[in-house]
Amino acid sequence: QVHLVESGGGLVRPGGSLRLSCEISGATSDTRVIGWVRQAPGGGREGVACIQISDGSTYYPPSVKGRFTTSTDNAKNTVYVDLNSLEPEDTAVYFCAADDSCGNLYEYAHWGQGTQVTDTS
Repeated sequence: QVHLVESGGGLVRPGGSLRLSCEISGATSDTRVIGWVRQAPGGGREGVACIQISDGSTYYPPSVKGRFTTSTDNAKNTVYVDLNSLEPEDTAVYFCAADDSCGNLYEYAHWGQGTQVTDTS
């Protein structure tokens, strides 16, 4: 079983930045990708980034491409997503998730508990 713990959420002003972290433990050998998925109040899940652990390939939807960047520190078993130029529409709970492929960017086998990001506008 893969265990994921997110951190780094908080309040941010419009145009500001945050770095979210996802610490991975447990059956890490079964994890090939880490995805980031957000869910706004009353909304559905939206995938915002995915990274392949083996080679660092990344995938983003058009809504965040150029503003969000995901990366890994394999020595720390940690994946990051840098959220830049934040907008009110970015307010959501952000989850990291694990699976063996990025797929549609929002469906994964294992999930963390989520961390809240709130634009203060």
